[in-house]
This record gives sequence, C-alpha cells and structure tokens, in this order.
Amino acid sequence: MMKNLLLFLAFTSMIILTSCEGDQGPPGEPGINILGQVFEVTVDFTPGNGFSQVVDFPNNVEVFESDAVLVYLLEDVIPGNGGNIDVWSQLPQTFFVGDNTLVYSFDHTFLDVRLFLDGNFDLSTLGSAFTDDQTFRIAVVPSEFANADLSMEQLLQTINLEVTDIQSIGN
Repeated sequence: MMKNLLLFLAFTSMIILTSCEGDQGPPGEPGINILGQVFEVTVDFTPGNGFSQVVDFPNNVEVFESDAVLVYLLEDVIPGNGGNIDVWSQLPQTFFVGDNTLVYSFDHTFLDVRLFLDGNFDLSTLGSAFTDDQTFRIAVVPSEFANADLSMEQLLQTINLEVTDIQSIGN
C-alpha cells in the first residue's frame, strides 16, 4: 500500500510540475550577427601614402581579437545574364607586371585594416590601373573561417549576408 501511495504522489507531482506555466518574461536584447560582417572600401595607393591605406572598422562593426579578417580585391567586372558580375580575389593576391612581381596584401588589428602594395620594383612606376580606385571587401568573421579559402560568394552564403547588406565606407 505504501508503494502505491508513493507511486501516486510521484505521478501527481510530475503532472503538476510539468503543467506549470507562468507569465512570459521581458524580451531580451536584440540579437547580433555572430556570423560576420562585410564592408566595402575604395582606396588609392600613391607614393604619398607609401602605397598603403589604413581603414578603420565602422562603428557598427565589433571586432574581437579572436575574429578572422578576410580581405577581397575587386579584380574585374564581367557581363552576365541580367547584369554585371563582380570578380573578387582573396588577398594576398600576386600579379606579374612584366618581369616584376606586385602583391596586394593586408594586415590588421581589432581596430583597423592596413591595405598595402608590395613589390620587387619601384612601385611609383605602376600605372593607375593598379593604384587608383581599388575596391576591397573586408569581412570580419569568427575564427573558424580563418583558414577557409572561400570565394566572396561562398563567404556571403556562409554568413547569410546579401550583397545589398554590405556597407560602403569612405576613406
């Protein structure tokens, strides 16, 4: 009989405790995009700036020391079905100019990105095609993407971001 009473109390307690419902709590803070952010910048490389440009992260982009920063160069725009298609190349990117080697590269902190040209020749002899109005997309993503060799399209898909969401910043 005691066994039946204990079984009845356990069953009743289980029903009472699992059917409790209270008021809904207050709404939480708005979510943040933990998958990453991408922004775009166009720069000129000149002898006056040492063929280097420092780009500060926009105020709405929070960068942690553990985040990966990936940079892509707009290398070309080609015609496609329904419009132009951008061709992006992940940095560092090497070009052969005659017998010389030119490299677009970058380094970064959690505050900014430095875009720069490097080469085995006098960079002031470069034509404007390599130095003026160079457009870059800078992606800040969790460190698990640090070793990923993702195209710009793959990266945007992975972090669930549309091209129209990319912020263009002035420099």
